[in-house]
Amino acid sequence: MNRKKKTETQASRLRIIPLGGLEQIGMNITAFEYENDIIVVDCGLAFPEDDMFGIDLVIPDVTYLEENIEKVRGFFITHGHEDHIGALPYVLRRINVPIYATRLTMGIIEHKLEEHALLENTARIVVKFGDVITAGAFKVEFIKTNHSIVDAAALAITSPAGVVVHTGDFKVDFTPVYGDAIDLQRFAELGRKGVLALMCDSTNAERPGYTASERTVGRTIDTLFQEHKDTRIIIATFASNVDRVQQIINTACKYGRKVVVEGRSMVNIIRTATQLGCLQVPDNTLIEVDQLRNYPGNQTVIITTGSQGESMAALSRMAESIHRKISISEGDTVIFSSHPIPGNEKAVTNVINKLLLKGADVIFQDVHVSGHPCQEEIKLIYTLVQPRYAIPVHGEYRHLIAQSKIARQLGYDDKDIFLLRSGNVLELDQNGAEITGDVHVGNILVDGLGIGDVGNVVLRDRQHLAEDGIVMVTWAMTDGGRRLLAGPEITSRGFVYIKEAEELMNGADLVAQEAIWECTQKGITDWARMKNAVRDRLSDYFWKKTQRRPMILPMILDAEA
Repeated sequence: MNRKKKTETQASRLRIIPLGGLEQIGMNITAFEYENDIIVVDCGLAFPEDDMFGIDLVIPDVTYLEENIEKVRGFFITHGHEDHIGALPYVLRRINVPIYATRLTMGIIEHKLEEHALLENTARIVVKFGDVITAGAFKVEFIKTNHSIVDAAALAITSPAGVVVHTGDFKVDFTPVYGDAIDLQRFAELGRKGVLALMCDSTNAERPGYTASERTVGRTIDTLFQEHKDTRIIIATFASNVDRVQQIINTACKYGRKVVVEGRSMVNIIRTATQLGCLQVPDNTLIEVDQLRNYPGNQTVIITTGSQGESMAALSRMAESIHRKISISEGDTVIFSSHPIPGNEKAVTNVINKLLLKGADVIFQDVHVSGHPCQEEIKLIYTLVQPRYAIPVHGEYRHLIAQSKIARQLGYDDKDIFLLRSGNVLELDQNGAEITGDVHVGNILVDGLGIGDVGNVVLRDRQHLAEDGIVMVTWAMTDGGRRLLAGPEITSRGFVYIKEAEELMNGADLVAQEAIWECTQKGITDWARMKNAVRDRLSDYFWKKTQRRPMILPMILDAEA
């Protein structure tokens, strides 16, 4: 009897299941489940770590959603950054359900879907702030917020168990460049009615005070244009920061400069934002890159991608002198209008150094403000919403811890603060909340057109190759594998330069011959055993001689084939 009653109680509780995005920057995706209905908030990607050789993107493992596909009612997207929408084209191939998003967010998503030939097969619903979408047992309201991209939204998710407010990425900006300020009144109204839990952005939770308004960057950019009015100006920023691009264009017009937009993602987003009216570009302001030669440098501005040091981004190609149409000249002013994302610092520094070597004047301080809330803004949201439970989200574990400390300052007990990990299942209702288990989560690696076909074993091999190189040993056998006909021939890549290591390689040749001879003397004709014997003997030899263990790849040719 007690067991049945417990099951019924659990069935009527809301389940919050983060499938990614916790303890890391990026790959944000969270499932909300109530009985037979699931909605998913965001579907983002992460960029590869330094040791993920050859990997292009990392997307979340959504096995749990696939196993419960009949329950999934839709994806609800907070804003158009890659860490919140980037995985959609990959996930939708297996979980094709409607997408709900505001206009610019949807415009960016539609461009992605078009590139992946998914546009016609995906249901897309554009929502306005204040709209309430019914999805099974859920009602989802989109609330106006501010962020470093236009049309960002928080979500008020109502289920029979209560209301959960998910802030998405946000900041409190009372003087936004485009649109209205964050709808604090609506947050307060929800708080007065009663909110079960708040899932709040933690990215800047370690920083005291308030995040500065985006307009402060506009004033800095104006000053820099005034100070560098005799030089060509190149500004690198995030392609999705439409407000920043708007301020750069406004300032360029003020100082009579033509604007070139460079970088595929920058061109795509600016085109989408302009079509939707989120970006205002005066006539005769934009010019094509080929037209730069028609204007003196001090009459042009280049807005480009590459502010994070990405190797194939436009600015990096300029710094490497491999950009087909733009070369960095001595006296150019290059402005980095962003801060490096954690992990990108080295790449950004490398690009800066290369630009400086070319004679450019590089400015990378005080030309950026964050799109995330600092401590006082987090306190403000908590004070307005008055949630029963605090669930810090978005950020590394230290950021989640920092927000939990803020919650404690506001009077929350440890039992009411949940520091979740990806895969945790948090069940909650008006009577209580607890972590009741875990679901399968993980990283799916995207390498070119391959999705998930590169796993940990392949990554270890790539790391091994990167660290110690490869040695290939080739020989030919005859008489059913009983007699050595030719070889062994040894070649290497990334291990040693053979012409300068003849003694080492001659010794390796003898070691391989001995291993093959011993196998034939013992009557071993199993080529797998013979390969292992050669591999083991060479591995020991190279370790003793070089203290390195290259990957050894033995290959046997069948002379009778």
